[in-house]
Amino acid sequence: MGIAARTSLRAWLRAPGSLSKRLARLGQSFEVQVLSQGVQPLRAQERRALGLPRHGCTVVREVILRVDGEPLVWARSSLHQCALAGPWKALKGLGTRPLAHLLYEDPRVVRSELQPRRLARYGHTRRHAARQWEQATGQPASAAMVWSRNSVFTRYGAQLRVMELFAPGLTRHKP
Repeated sequence: MGIAARTSLRAWLRAPGSLSKRLARLGQSFEVQVLSQGVQPLRAQERRALGLPRHGCTVVREVILRVDGEPLVWARSSLHQCALAGPWKALKGLGTRPLAHLLYEDPRVVRSELQPRRLARYGHTRRHAARQWEQATGQPASAAMVWSRNSVFTRYGAQLRVMELFAPGLTRHKP
């Protein structure tokens, strides 16, 4: 990845506000492709970010965000199962609408600082995202697809973690 691409990716990793709105401005059509949504065991990173105990289940939503049909972002949102019955219950009926509808239209939602993170090339999250990417797009995930950003949104004390993993194609665009 060249210097210009790294600089552009850094800008995406640090861009505040709604990623969905930024992506929608890049083309004619913006699409959320839901890959999965359901209960899964807690992952260590999510447990730490959400301040949860070792046991329990997480509700996870995994999507690919596309602009004009091009997949640019793989995203995973997670929250403790009890929060789905409370402050984050609207997540159940979100469907193919962007999560931004819940996160940025409610002034009671507070976002943590963005945390850029380089994924281990052969780590669990990277392998899982690569499998889903290939199944959804028919193309293998790029080996350069290792940078993500993480943040936690809080509403009425219930937390929702969002992780966004960027495809190298995103570096052709400014945030």
